[in-house]
Amino acid sequence: MSIIVEFFAAPDDASAALVLRTGPQRVFESLSFGTFDPEEAVVEWQCLLAGDSFEELVEAGEPRPVADAGDDGCLVFAIAPRLSAALAEAEQSELKDAALTWSSQRAEDGEVIDTEMASVILGDLAALVRSARSQGQGVYCWVA
Repeated sequence: MSIIVEFFAAPDDASAALVLRTGPQRVFESLSFGTFDPEEAVVEWQCLLAGDSFEELVEAGEPRPVADAGDDGCLVFAIAPRLSAALAEAEQSELKDAALTWSSQRAEDGEVIDTEMASVILGDLAALVRSARSQGQGVYCWVA
């Protein structure tokens, strides 16, 4: 489980990879969260919002790594285009429903994610995705 999770907008993979060691906060617009597995979360969110299969996404290599520091544990990965589109197009009620389901799924696995916090995470991420898309940027996640 990650200690620091920061979603951020960047113009491309190369730019996103540059924040591997330091994080995106001083360079790109970002959202900071913590104490959940973002790699698993983005796959689960894509299943909930875009109707994709968890197994197929994992087999396809989602989420797609952009940079990995190896031993020190830092990682940057890209948010899949289908998830970006689903987040950008989702109504508030859809995001809230997905957040409730995600929170329940995590609870079944023994991971406590407050439903209100889950709603904040998905709502804020959807807003970041909309902003990034309007500027022709992608959304990435930095994990430390």
